[in-house]
Amino acid sequence: MKIKIDIELKVNNVVKYFVLSDLALMSGWGFISPLFSVFIIEKIAGATIATVGVATALYWVVRSVVQLPIADYLDKTEGERDDFYALIFALILAGISAFSYTLVKSVSGLYFVQFVQALAFGIYVPAWSGIFSRHLDEKRKSFDFSLDSTAIGVASGISGLIGGLLVNYFGFNVVFVLGGILSFTAALLINLVPKIILPETVSKVSEIHDHKPPLVEQ
Repeated sequence: MKIKIDIELKVNNVVKYFVLSDLALMSGWGFISPLFSVFIIEKIAGATIATVGVATALYWVVRSVVQLPIADYLDKTEGERDDFYALIFALILAGISAFSYTLVKSVSGLYFVQFVQALAFGIYVPAWSGIFSRHLDEKRKSFDFSLDSTAIGVASGISGLIGGLLVNYFGFNVVFVLGGILSFTAALLINLVPKIILPETVSKVSEIHDHKPPLVEQ
C-alpha cells in the first residue's frame, strides 16, 4: 500500500511574514530558554534553586495577567492599527530584555528583567494572535496555525542545541545578544507588511485635469 503525501505550502503574505517573525523571535529565545536556569545559578550572586522557581513564577504570572486586559483592549478597538503598534512595541521590548540579561548581576536585577520580558510577551501574544487569526487562508486555518507551530518547534530545537554549544565555548552573553538581535529582526519582518495590515486611506483629489475622473489609490 502506497501513501502519498502532498502538502501545499503556499500561504498569503500576512501569514508568511507573521510565521517568519514568530520563527525569528522564538529562535532567538530558543537560544536562551533551555540554559536560563544554569545562567541564574552560575552567574547571579546569591541565586539558588529557589531563585529559579521565583523567576519562573514571576514570568508566567505577569505574562498571564497582562495578556487578558491587552487582548480585551485590542478586541474592542476597531481596526488593526492598535494591534500592529502593540506588536512592534512588544518585539522591541523583548529585544531590550534579552540584551538586558547581559547586565544582570543580582537577584533583584534578574526579577526586574524577567518582569520586562513577561510584559513584552504578554503584549506580543494577543497582538500577534489577533492579526494572524484575521488573515488566515480560507479553508486552511488549521494548516496556517500548524505551519507556525512546526516552524517555531523545529527552530527552537535547533537553536537550543546551538545555544548550548555557544555558551560552552563563548559564555552566556552571546545567546542573550542573539536573542535580542532576533527579536528586533522579528519586528523588522512585521514592518515589511504594514501596507497590508494598515491600508492607506483613500486620498481626496482636489483638482481634475482634462475632465478625467480623479485617480484613487487602492
